[in-house]
Amino acid sequence: MRIHIRKERPAAWAERRKETKHAWIVPFVAFEWMWEWIAYALSNWTFLEVLDYLETFSVLIAVIFYFSESGDRIKQRHYQAWQVVNTSQGKGGSGGRIEALQELNADRVPLVGVDVAGAFLQGVRLGKARLLRANFSAADVRDGKFPSADFSNANLRSANLRRSNLEQVSFQGANLEDTDLTGANLTGADLTDASLGEADLTNADLRGVHWEHIANLKNANIFGVKNAPQGFVEWAIKHGALQQDTGTREPG
Repeated sequence: MRIHIRKERPAAWAERRKETKHAWIVPFVAFEWMWEWIAYALSNWTFLEVLDYLETFSVLIAVIFYFSESGDRIKQRHYQAWQVVNTSQGKGGSGGRIEALQELNADRVPLVGVDVAGAFLQGVRLGKARLLRANFSAADVRDGKFPSADFSNANLRSANLRRSNLEQVSFQGANLEDTDLTGANLTGADLTDASLGEADLTNADLRGVHWEHIANLKNANIFGVKNAPQGFVEWAIKHGALQQDTGTREPG
């Protein structure tokens, strides 16, 4: 709100004219004197002061409405994001799904059962996402970021998860058959009851992985795995895993 200051009454024209020593300046002084009177009149017009208060009040009302409707705007944004995800089901490419999924997850919206089969989601960032029973089969998720996400009972069959960050991810009961996990970071991941038949774990980091109750490792490639827990390699080979150098070794 503007501070309303009442101006002092200007001097009479006769007094102002006496103060003007040069005749050629008189028109300019007269012009200035006229505006001084207008400013004086307006500064003493209470109606303008009321308008100032109304302006401030209208801003306050607008702020109140903005925050009161914030929930509706968030719902609308979520609805639009889900539309992007759902209308792209079964289609290749991204179709805006990377941004939509990240936006939903940033607002902590559960992504349970989301279907992105065959989608191109390279580099997607879904840390701590709730992806239970999600369908990522045949999706290209190279370099994805999923720290502490929950993929329990999800379908990731034939997905490309090369170099993805899968630290502390729960894959309990997940289908990881024929999944490319080359160079992935599986530190602390829970593979309880997960099926990894035909999966490629070449150069994957298995530090602290929960492996004792893996459901299936038949023909999974564990060549060059890093930081494997004690006893894992022997157990894996005993249960049908292979160690084959396929030429896909990741640097470092």
